[in-house]
Amino acid sequence: MNRPTWTNHLSQSERRFLAAMNELGFGRFELLRIEHGALVLDPWPKTVRGVRFGSESSPPRKGLEDEFELKPAVIEFFQCVRATAEGVILSLEVRRGIPASMETMHHPTEAEPPKFERR
Repeated sequence: MNRPTWTNHLSQSERRFLAAMNELGFGRFELLRIEHGALVLDPWPKTVRGVRFGSESSPPRKGLEDEFELKPAVIEFFQCVRATAEGVILSLEVRRGIPASMETMHHPTEAEPPKFERR
């Protein structure tokens, strides 16, 4: 299944990572590997928590024990992961426990890298 819409559509590692994003709240994950369309969580990716001063603190994050419908950004993130045979997410920014943006290592598949001429 390429388009997970509910938590019960997620693999065990995807559920584990979803819980980690939820617990992080604000911050980013770095150097997250993908192999065969799945997240590699061993070793655990570098996790950086964001802290804002002078703002109201967020309520404690609730657990993910119950099944629920995934938010569009979460669906899109896991679709991207599942569509990637092998790769590295350099940085995945998380806001309010939801993936907001990511930077990936890009390897062109068919195009040759540009050649630079010396003058």
